[in-house]
Amino acid sequence: QVQLVESGGGSVQAGGSLRLSCAASGVTYSWNYMGWFRQAPGKEREGVATIYTGSASTYYADSVKGRFTISQDTAKNTLYLQMNSLRPEDTAMYYCAARSGPLYGGSEFNPVAFRYWGQGTQVTVSS
Repeated sequence: QVQLVESGGGSVQAGGSLRLSCAASGVTYSWNYMGWFRQAPGKEREGVATIYTGSASTYYADSVKGRFTISQDTAKNTLYLQMNSLRPEDTAMYYCAARSGPLYGGSEFNPVAFRYWGQGTQVTVSS
């Protein structure tokens, strides 16, 4: 059974840091891409960062470039998101997601392209 479990969320002040983790289990060897998405109240889910598991190539949304870092520990089947210089607008529920197969241009941040999802972890940044 495929399972993604996020942890590491919490409340921080602006400028602070958090590290999210996503523990994966199940048919993980078939996953080509993993990513972090977020959804704020009243807004659509948006892609934050994606990693191609084969080469560890990474992709970032413009809003988080230079502040967030996605990484993976294949031995532990764990995905991470290091978030620095957090801003109030980063407040959202953060989700881990995975998919098998290739991604085509522009779809690295498309939630519809990802099949497997975790339950999310809340991140709240106060000013």
